[in-house]
Amino acid sequence: MNELLNIQNLCVSIEKKQVLQNINLQVNSGETHVLMGPNGAGKSTLGYTIMGNPRYSITDGKIFFDGEDITSLSAEKRAAKGIFLSFQTPLEIPGISLENFIRNALQARSEKRINLFQFQKQLKQAMEFLQMDESYARRDLNVGFSGGERKKSEILQLLMLNPKLAILDETDSGLDVDAVRTVSKGIQAFQQQANGALIIITHSTKILENLKTDKTHVLVKGKIVKDGDGQLVEKLNKEGFEAFVS
Repeated sequence: MNELLNIQNLCVSIEKKQVLQNINLQVNSGETHVLMGPNGAGKSTLGYTIMGNPRYSITDGKIFFDGEDITSLSAEKRAAKGIFLSFQTPLEIPGISLENFIRNALQARSEKRINLFQFQKQLKQAMEFLQMDESYARRDLNVGFSGGERKKSEILQLLMLNPKLAILDETDSGLDVDAVRTVSKGIQAFQQQANGALIIITHSTKILENLKTDKTHVLVKGKIVKDGDGQLVEKLNKEGFEAFVS
């Protein structure tokens, strides 16, 4: 497998307060990594930093993506290179429909016009797969959507955009059992349709039950304190994070 993401000795601050310390992480194409840890450990911060959110200041270290140093690139340029981030609380964007948002994002990625017929056909199939009412495609992005529909909307974007690296931040947060099952099915489809990589940030293991996990990382107080394979998820599910919190 080709190395896709390489984070080297990454240190990150917010308003001069250090929140991540000496993070080292390598993700290969096609791999699924799970990032777990207690509240406030810095899991979402790492996701936002990989995506290039300007609120998070890199004070040391490097981020390489697909062999290129992207440490100083904007979020827009990182997205164009194939990095996708789902939000823990997806934002409402009035004035642009879900369909147009996805189509514009695809055009920005490919830098050429999208065949409207093919796009709408693919969108319809993906929405049916996720059990989404077709009317949501014409509604303003996330405006008036329930929590479950917002999360499905992001998984729809994932399937349509087909990024090289997808970072899913608490995608299962606030979802009922049926919605978790549907979202998990969408993530499985992404795993199968491409050679893209996944970083799944989560407190819970429900969404992981039907997913193949290659590596698991435990983040505590801004540091990765433990690395393992999929079996580490099972251990954390039984024993919690107490052994890693001092």
